[in-house]
Order: sequence, then C-alpha cells, then structure tokens
Amino acid sequence: MHRLRGWAARSVRWAGLAGALGVVLPLQAADYQNSPLVEEFVAEMTRDHGFAAEQLLEVFAKVERKQLILDAISRPAEKVKPWKDYRPIFITDSRISRGVDFWRQHEAALTRAEQEYGVPPQVIVSIIGVETFYGGNTGSYRVVDALSTLAFDYPPRAPFFRQQLREFFLLAREEQLDPLSLKGSYAGAMGLPQFMPSSFRAYAVDFDGDGHIDIWNNPTDAIGSVASYFKHHGWTAGQQVVSRAKVRGDKVDEGLTEGIEPVRTVGDLRALGWSSQDALRDDQAVTAFRLQAEDGDQYWFGLQNFYAITRYNRSFMYAMAVHQLSELLVKAKDSK
Repeated sequence: MHRLRGWAARSVRWAGLAGALGVVLPLQAADYQNSPLVEEFVAEMTRDHGFAAEQLLEVFAKVERKQLILDAISRPAEKVKPWKDYRPIFITDSRISRGVDFWRQHEAALTRAEQEYGVPPQVIVSIIGVETFYGGNTGSYRVVDALSTLAFDYPPRAPFFRQQLREFFLLAREEQLDPLSLKGSYAGAMGLPQFMPSSFRAYAVDFDGDGHIDIWNNPTDAIGSVASYFKHHGWTAGQQVVSRAKVRGDKVDEGLTEGIEPVRTVGDLRALGWSSQDALRDDQAVTAFRLQAEDGDQYWFGLQNFYAITRYNRSFMYAMAVHQLSELLVKAKDSK
C-alpha cells in the first residue's frame, strides 16, 4: 500500500509523482477515458471537494472496467440457506482455532478496545473471522476498479456506488494513499473488517496512534475500527445478545419480525405465545425470529446488541453466526 503525501492538493502530475516514489503503475486501461459519466464525476469532485481534475483523470486513465464484477453482482441471488446449512460455513474448528490465535496475538489491543468502546474481544475477533478469516481473504480487486465499474456500468445501484467512489477518493486523500494500490472485495469492501469507504470515513480509527488508519495491514487499527463501528451502532456493554424463546399456541408465527429492526415488545410477543428463558422486561423491544436447525425450528429474541450486529450485515443468520462463533471462541480460549 503506497502513501502519497499531499495527494490531491498538489499540481504535480500523477504519473510523475508515482514514478518519483517508485510506484509501478499498470499500463493504461483507457476503459474510462472520455467517459461522460467520469467527466461529470470529476467535475463534481473538483467543484465540491477541491480535487485537481487533471490528477483524477489520470487515475481514471488507469482504471479498469471489470466484467467479472458485473457478472457477480448481477447474478441471481442464491436460494437462502437454512440455518442448519448456513452455520457450518462460518463455525468451523479452523475458524475457532485461528480465532483464538488471533485473540492471543492481539490481546492488548482487544482489551483496550473493550475498555474504550465497551465491545468484548470475542465479538471483534468473530467479526474479523467471519468477514475475512482473520485477514486471510480481504479481496483481490483494486477498490477503484470495483467502485468505478459499479458506479458507471451498473445502473441499478449506480447512485450508491458513486457515493462510495466519492468517499473512496476522499479517504485516499485524507490518509495520503495511492488510490490505485488499495485492494478489496468485488463490491469495494476493504481490509480485515471489510469496511465500505463510507464506513471507513465514519467509523475507522487510528487505534495505534501512528497518524494513519490502516485496516488492510494493521490488525490494531482494524480491531479499534470494528469496536468503533459497534459503539456507534448501539452496542451496549454488558448486555445480552439473544435469548432463546419458548413458543406455544397457534399465533406464534404472527410474532415473527418482518424486518431486522426490534419493533415488537416482549409483552406483545407473550400475548402471541412467546416466552423467554431469561428475565426480559415486557416493554423491551426485540426482534423475533426463527431458525431452521438440525433438530427442528428454534425461536429467538434478538436484543439490542443483536440488532447492532445486524447493522454490520442485515441478516439474522449472519448475526447469529457472529454471536455463536464469539461464544465458542471464549470457550476455546479458556480451555487452552
């Protein structure tokens, strides 16, 4: 990852500056040269954010349109797996073992993150484990290629990815990074925690205090950034994540929450045949959901901290995988 001092503030040509720093740039792709959409975007960045148009155009002269990205994002969504098939993807012996190793290696940073943000180490480790297998799979696409391809050649979500491209150039300038060097997923998610550029700018932190935020190569910054994200999205220290529900009667399914948000109260659900094995207040807002497990259907109350996990990925099963992996990490670490 290359750092470029004073990136969009200087009038030096991009290629000359990169050459002076020994940065090897790819051959010109020309996929986005003379594109009206790119010219409009560059004009916006110049007018609203003070970028030098010449430098941005030279970056776009080297940006590549990736058909593989368009194929991936346009592919019909796979049939949603039931919990009994989804869980084994993320909760494996290797993910638990590697997670304990990661926890031990970065214990000081994880402990400090809990002290400052109230997010326990096992939850932070679990997120990084689920997202990138502790940094083992952070993505191989250049972020600028991914975001440009989706911003300019994928109309269904072009506004969102155009926003992310804007945020990406801003973070590259703020962190003095070469935008052509940063890698991520096909959708532009970056680093160990797979932050989109807008999340990076809003929640990522320089947790080791070296003056830069590096979620690609610096686990300490990644740890602090995940903790910051959860704190900003309502994680409450010391509170439960889920509570197993018992159900009875013929109105149980009426209690299931349609969306992710905790919009039902425990009292409402009790009237529909739901009860909790824990002492939950009647006025407590929860998400009510069902998982298809190996031994039959399971019913759960998702509490505020469960909702905080879904803010990372809007999926009941994702949040439950993160939660259950975190519990297993604690058990495995304590047993060693």
